[in-house]
Amino acid sequence: MTYFGKTVSGLTALLVATALTGSPQEAIASASLKQSPMLEAMVKAGKLPPITERVPAEFRKIDLQSEKKETGKYGGTLRLLMGKQKDTRMVTVYGYARLVTFTPDLQIEPDLLRAVDVLDNKVFTFHLRKGHKWSDGHPFTAEDFRYYWEDVANNKALSPGGPPRTMVVDGQPAKFGIINEHTVRFSWDKPNNDFLIWLAGSRPAAIYRPAHYLKQFHMDHGETEKLEAIVKDKGYKNWAKIHFRKDRYYRADNPDQPTLQPWMNTTKPPADRFVFKRNPYYHRVDDQGQQLPYIDEIVVQLGTTSMIPARTGSGESDLQGRYLSLKDYTFLKKSGKQNKFNVKLWRSPKATHKAIYPNFNAEDPEWRKLIRNAKFRRALSIAIDRDQINQVIYLGVAQPSANTVLKSSPLFKKEYMTKWANFDPKKANAILDELGLTKRDSENIRLLPDGRPMHMIIDTAGESTEETDILELVRDNWKQIGIKLFPRASTREVFRNRVGSGKAILSMWGGLGYGLVNASMNPRDYTPTSRLQYQWPKYGLYGGSRGKKGEKPEIESVNRLIELQKAWQNTADKAEQEKIWHEILQINADNVFTIGIINSSFRPVVINSGLRNVPAKGIYNWDPGAYFGIYKPDTFWFEASAN
Repeated sequence: MTYFGKTVSGLTALLVATALTGSPQEAIASASLKQSPMLEAMVKAGKLPPITERVPAEFRKIDLQSEKKETGKYGGTLRLLMGKQKDTRMVTVYGYARLVTFTPDLQIEPDLLRAVDVLDNKVFTFHLRKGHKWSDGHPFTAEDFRYYWEDVANNKALSPGGPPRTMVVDGQPAKFGIINEHTVRFSWDKPNNDFLIWLAGSRPAAIYRPAHYLKQFHMDHGETEKLEAIVKDKGYKNWAKIHFRKDRYYRADNPDQPTLQPWMNTTKPPADRFVFKRNPYYHRVDDQGQQLPYIDEIVVQLGTTSMIPARTGSGESDLQGRYLSLKDYTFLKKSGKQNKFNVKLWRSPKATHKAIYPNFNAEDPEWRKLIRNAKFRRALSIAIDRDQINQVIYLGVAQPSANTVLKSSPLFKKEYMTKWANFDPKKANAILDELGLTKRDSENIRLLPDGRPMHMIIDTAGESTEETDILELVRDNWKQIGIKLFPRASTREVFRNRVGSGKAILSMWGGLGYGLVNASMNPRDYTPTSRLQYQWPKYGLYGGSRGKKGEKPEIESVNRLIELQKAWQNTADKAEQEKIWHEILQINADNVFTIGIINSSFRPVVINSGLRNVPAKGIYNWDPGAYFGIYKPDTFWFEASAN
């Protein structure tokens, strides 16, 4: 590996460029590049230029041997089952072509970019691959970055809120400059520790756009009369709505929009079946000179999400993890032999699989007072029998834990996992008595200070029977300490509105996303940074807006977390970042802001028996990971008899 730049605090210490220049690439070029028979036929028919004119001169070479993968063969259709039409975005997630990407061991490496120079996490210079082209054959150049920054991110009609939060540091937007056709630079006066990790995210941080395509829909570049005619004909409010409709890079539902992903959509919505065909200008090449991807096309079939496990079991999907859960494992395992698929268990790296979130911003004054008392939250936590939940629901394969970093994280300490997380109903009862909650009704339920029975309603989004199963056991546990639990399911939108408005007292949701972390990753999940943090939506809005919105915390420990978040953002020193992280984790462990249940849970992943290069063991996670993305689905391939 070759190191670029002066100092970097990405996931390692420096962002590196893989061996994309020099002898390995030249050796492949001299032996001639290879392409799929599908594309070969198109070249012969005059529908495509030769492969040497399509693949970048500085392509990305994928070293299959070092990744312990087999050299693949071309062909086949990969079938996926999805739910809603917006799930077309998952092909973009799985395809995982990004400016920089995570490796399976969560290091960062250039991908669409040839290399990156980084100076003190303040100056980021991007080197594009010469000869790289969009899926329609148009060059991918610095102009595509300029168009995004000047004509999209800083255009009030298209981006009313300005550039993305990750491109604004301490109120200062990035400074952007073009060095030459293949080199651009983003810089800030203070460190932007999130930038590279954001660029490697599951949802592509597309800080570039196909300018040659989108300019026709932009008021500053397109024909005014033509745009006005479209607005009138389609009933749009203004030209910006046209641009938004055409610029669906993430959802990948506009077949006319060029892409850099391995597969490109060919189906216009609405539809219940979407076909994604290989991108003939894709930038990755295997170590034998074969242009990727190996698989010709991906077909996404939409349908009712509750039926996806059954349809998967009947052999309708070649690669499925979405909409499956551990309770489907036994059924899928039995169905696998008959329908020629394997079922693997991949781990989830979330801080906890499911968590209970006491709402610090609950509108009910009696409940709010209790929830803001750390002793009350500790009592709720130690009154949960996590071992029982693990055995009954997770077949004993998970790990009882608080909502914190995983054992495999370099920041892990056992006390973070176990503090106030061991089952002790006797101690929980004693704490509640100490808080003065000694009066009970005829059902032996404790009474609030105003005389109401302690009937705690917990809101869920109603998207998983798993949550219902967990809460049945928690309800039995909490009854032992004089609290009666009532689950209430609703839609996700209603759920979020109830939590954000303070109508929800408790809620259940997935655990904190970052469980497998190191000191260079943003601790935002563990500090007030977003209104979508269900333990403190108004505190999160306050912290995320730097005090401009939301509600200032009245709790010393929560304010300390906000201070620590700022301190982490303002330093690129790894030792200092690690020190800050540990204080944040210690505060979270002691104060039980969220109540974790178990971590290291498994997700069944169904893999067609003939599909190769899919790892038997993996991490199934949104971010970092992109689910299958970090394992490079463009290197997956079918045996001839399998598809």
